[in-house]
Amino acid sequence: MQNITVALDAMGGDFGPRVTVPAAVQALSHFPELKVILLGDQSAITSQLSSLGYQPDTRLSIQHCDRVISNSEKPSLALRNSSGTSMGMAIDAVANGEADACVSGGNTGALMALSRFRLKLLPGIERPALISALPTASGSKTWMLDLGANVSSDADSLFQFAVMGSALAEQYLQRSPRVAILNIGAEEIKGNDLVKRCAEMLSATQSVNFVGYIEGNQLLHDAADVVVCDGFVGNVCLKACEGTAQLFIDKLKSSMMSSSIKGWIARKLFSGLFNELKTLNPDQYNGASLLGLRGIVIKSHGSADVNAVINAIGEALHEVKRQVPSRISDRLEAVFLERHY
Repeated sequence: MQNITVALDAMGGDFGPRVTVPAAVQALSHFPELKVILLGDQSAITSQLSSLGYQPDTRLSIQHCDRVISNSEKPSLALRNSSGTSMGMAIDAVANGEADACVSGGNTGALMALSRFRLKLLPGIERPALISALPTASGSKTWMLDLGANVSSDADSLFQFAVMGSALAEQYLQRSPRVAILNIGAEEIKGNDLVKRCAEMLSATQSVNFVGYIEGNQLLHDAADVVVCDGFVGNVCLKACEGTAQLFIDKLKSSMMSSSIKGWIARKLFSGLFNELKTLNPDQYNGASLLGLRGIVIKSHGSADVNAVINAIGEALHEVKRQVPSRISDRLEAVFLERHY
């Protein structure tokens, strides 16, 4: 069995070691091939391990870091002052071959800047992009990118996002993914010059299964396997979907917990539905991949709980096993040859 080492930024996220350390310990029991390097304040990490009755061993080690990159720190400043930080050292562990992947719930902008600087981009990629899966009505997944790594993008970047997203989704689906561009309408005349130009490029590329435009109300209806947009639009859509799902779950839970006759009726009628709706919980899909790099970097939600961080670690393991950067590189090379010959 192949051992896979994940460098976990133990200080990242809203709760730091209180969540990341228990998540690491539980992940070790979930994934027998996993090894974890916890990077952060050794005293805080050791304290959490002691409360769990767990001691560092051959599968879990600690690397002390003196500093943490704050959520409010600008990427340019984080890049200059990253030495000795938990995020910087986690990325360095991948860069120097000490770890196979990095997981962090810290500052997204800083994570992208540091990853791009230290791991470098794959040939043919101008910008990395964040991608994550969304649940659909049919029970399948739709991968969406960019989710916020780039506030704005040109048509060439969107085209590259489509190629990368297609290569990643194919590793899950084991078939050619349907790729669509998020737009204000499904008709060819709709949209701005950016999406129209990208659509022209994808339509002329045989190695990408481009199915045209989709609208926002189709995101969760299995209309495409990969949905492409710029980071501003993608992040707003993702947060809106997450907020709507959580609101619906919370409202139903509140009704079921009521001591009134209405609460009793809700429990009788909707207990099964409530269990199904739990699959819409954003934590189930935690772990956005930063595609386009020469290494694997997974961004966890800042507010992620223990189970959500375990899911992010699981995503890292899957991408290592599937050699996702190599798959993307191969697809990019095929597209390049197709477009120039």
